Amino acid sequence: MKKLVFKISLLAITALSVMSCKKEGKKEDAATGTATATTTEKLKLEKPQVTLGFIKLTDMAPLAIAKEKGFFEDEGLFVTLEAQSNWKNVLDRVIDEQIDGSHMLAGQPIAAAVGFGRQAKLVTTFSMDLNGNAITVSNDVWSKMKPSLPLKDGKPVHPISASALVPVIKEYKNANKPFKMGMVFPVSTHNYQLRYWLAAGGINPGMYTKDNVQGMINAEALLSVTPPPQMPATLEAGTINGYCVGEPWNQQAVSKGIGVPVITSRDIWKNHPEKVFVMTKAFVEKNPNTAIAITKALIRAGKWLDDPKNRDEAVKILSSPAYVGADEAVLKNSMTGTFEYEKGDKRDAADFNVFFKYNATYPFYSDGVWYMTQMRRWGQITEAQPADWYASKIKEVYMPEIWKKAAEMLVKEGNLSQEDIPTTDGYKEPTSDFIDGIQYDGKKPLEYIKSMKIGNKN
Repeated sequence: MKKLVFKISLLAITALSVMSCKKEGKKEDAATGTATATTTEKLKLEKPQVTLGFIKLTDMAPLAIAKEKGFFEDEGLFVTLEAQSNWKNVLDRVIDEQIDGSHMLAGQPIAAAVGFGRQAKLVTTFSMDLNGNAITVSNDVWSKMKPSLPLKDGKPVHPISASALVPVIKEYKNANKPFKMGMVFPVSTHNYQLRYWLAAGGINPGMYTKDNVQGMINAEALLSVTPPPQMPATLEAGTINGYCVGEPWNQQAVSKGIGVPVITSRDIWKNHPEKVFVMTKAFVEKNPNTAIAITKALIRAGKWLDDPKNRDEAVKILSSPAYVGADEAVLKNSMTGTFEYEKGDKRDAADFNVFFKYNATYPFYSDGVWYMTQMRRWGQITEAQPADWYASKIKEVYMPEIWKKAAEMLVKEGNLSQEDIPTTDGYKEPTSDFIDGIQYDGKKPLEYIKSMKIGNKN
């Protein structure tokens, strides 16, 4: 009996030792994508069971893939993913510690830091994706825009400037009808992209002030909040005349025959940052290893997603009601390298959704500063601030140091290449890849704000 007890104890100790140190298995080689034996080093997690939130959009994909492909599990994490009803709910539940982290709008943790809306100390360690949004108008608006557009081979030339919307808005105004467009949240990328596109075409999208947070002062187009899944129905009902949203809700409008996408967000700002993964600063300080482990799994998911051969499988996963819950055919339109404008006008769009290449997962300070310039431009940041304020504020929110720790571990494990880690001070090179050609330099936010024709300049 004593021998039996000793053998059982020895087996248990051996098993626990293996589990506490590492987990071995077949993984995909970081460079070639071929199956090779790798070792995942497990950190001692302060909180192995976590609940993470998301909104039903295709750019939540890194969370779904990290769970379904076992990347969270490889890190010793037991993750519950919970769909949230709207972006305000996402923000409140993270701040109130009802969930441990979430897929979030890039502007939300920044706004919480600069004092627009609910204030809190939130941080991001991971950029979810690049590009991925579009602007869609109703069939009625499109019928008024299309005759003035240049054609090539019988199809409209893209990208389409908002200047084509100017006579449509005037027609609405002459008929005493407001021209209304939807966006998903006041500090969303969609709000800023829609405003940027409209202003570049000579249309004033309205201003915010300290006492007026509706953002409609002097507006020629009235922008209001509509949750992403409700966009198509709201457009069909005639409540709004167009909207800016992520997928699959632009392609859904095409599929249902109720609207036409007129421009993708990549054509407004090429390879722009989109969503981020957010936790509270307190959670990261209390659970540093858990934060690194989550980031590791998400980086691996991003890399997996950007392998073209995996996109069909990703579409199947995302089509589940537990995640995005849209038809596979609708998801495929944008997720597999194409985008459909008018019904039947399907065009190549290889970079519509980017999850890893171009250093998509790295939280660059310059990405966050751009959103801050737009907050100031439209009055959400109510007072002029010096350039170093922008630099210091963004460092309170963006935490590339955690991303680097996670990435370096992945390199050692064979799940990432050293070339995948950018050599950077956190700021991208200046770029003019905007629809209006204006140059943006994240180290010169004040000069950038002053260069805009519409909006605050000081």
